This record gives sequence, structure tokens and C-alpha cells, in this order.
Amino acid sequence: MIEILNPTLLTRARDTGSLVADILQTLKSRSTVGTNLLDIDRWAKNMIVDAGALSCYVDYEPSFGRGPFGHYICTAVNDAVLHGQPYDYKLADGDLLTLDLAVSLRGVAADAAISFIVGKAAPSESVALISTTERALAAGIAAAGPGARIGDISHAIGTVLSEAGYPINTQFGGHGIGSTMHQDPHVPNTGRPGRGYKLRPGLLLALEPWIMADTAELVTDADGWTLRSATGCRTAHSEHTIAITDGGAEILTLPKQAQP
Repeated sequence: MIEILNPTLLTRARDTGSLVADILQTLKSRSTVGTNLLDIDRWAKNMIVDAGALSCYVDYEPSFGRGPFGHYICTAVNDAVLHGQPYDYKLADGDLLTLDLAVSLRGVAADAAISFIVGKAAPSESVALISTTERALAAGIAAAGPGARIGDISHAIGTVLSEAGYPINTQFGGHGIGSTMHQDPHVPNTGRPGRGYKLRPGLLLALEPWIMADTAELVTDADGWTLRSATGCRTAHSEHTIAITDGGAEILTLPKQAQP
């Protein structure tokens, strides 16, 4: 299903996007050395409930997971990259943490992810991983606009990732979003320009470049959800929800301090 939002729903999408961005930035500020992943999940739950929003994750039960996800946020540490279930783990200095959050507010969902390094350490490999996903995300957003095609976005993202020397996995990527979290069209993190669905004003997309330092192969944890790099290498993941408008792509999940 591909949804095209009317102006009223697009206004709601902006509100949802702002909420997701605010929660992620608050959680980032609280995620210090010694913070337990289960505390991050609890904080996320409290902020979602206080806002009158609904989690897109807690009851989510797709074919690629094992049973309902059961948590309010994805927390992926170091070699974990996607769908990380929070567990009893205290963050250490230099850990690379990805927080991925999707919520629904007044019937419209938004989805975003941020990767950052915990504490004062700044391992160069981790810095490079995060920077590359952020640059790829920016390139994908710049390629999105009315009349462009999904392949244009995928090509822009994939060019940044491949030129930086990282393998690209196409099992999971970006997606349409609207009244539900995961919709068509699928947005791979590499592709051919000029191909795929033609973008229209009112379309929402969640773009999410993610990489692993030296492999494109994923393995699944015993929890049935958390996806890790097959080699144990570090990973990073950046994501925004955007709206296609007559003037181009509008980022809905941009933190307040980064908004123009």
C-alpha cells in the first residue's frame, strides 16, 4: 500500500516527526556511561505515553521477527545494527549506540534513527561509520522531490556508501510510512537512477542508510530480533522521515536545534 497524505494529515505528520526527534534527542542526552538499555526503553515508553502517542514497536509482529517486539525503542550497540531489543546491558565508554524510534500520533506515524558514541572516547572507525550514514542520508534526501523516482534516492545513498568503501546490504532499507509504520514503496540503500515509483507530493518516506564496517552479512541474535554484523564489526544507522512536497523533500524528524 502506498499512501498519499492530504494537507491535514501532513500537518499531523509534522507533529509526529517533531515528537520522534525530541524523544531521540532526550534519550541521547541521557545515554551516558553506565546507562542501562532497559532504562532507555522505560524512558521512551514514558515520553510516548505522556505525549498521548502510540508505540509502533511494542506489539509489532512481522515475518522477520520472532513474536511481538515487546519494547518501545530499538537499541543497537556496536556490532548490532537493526531491530535491537533492549536488554540488561550498561553502556561503556566508546560504545557505538543506535536508537531507532517509531511512534504514531493522531493516526500518523514517523520513524527516525540516530547513531552516536557514548562517553568521551571517539574511535575513528566509529566516527567514520556514523559520518558516512549521515552523509548518505543527506544525499538521499537531496535526491527526493516530486517527479524523482525511488531509484534516484537509492542511487544517491548507495553512491556515498560505496565510495566510502562499505559493503551494502539490501535486505532492509527505507520504506513508505503513513497511517502505519512500514508501507510500500521499499527504498533500497543502493539502486539505479530513473527506476521505480515516481514520487508525488504527500508521500512520506523513511530513508535509512545503515552499514557494517567490513561485511554485508547479518546474523540474528537468540532473541529472534536483533540483527548483528556476521563478523562482529561495528555498525551505524541514520534515518529520517521525509515528506515529498511541491518544493522538494521536507524533513519531518529534524531536531529543533537543527531546524532552519
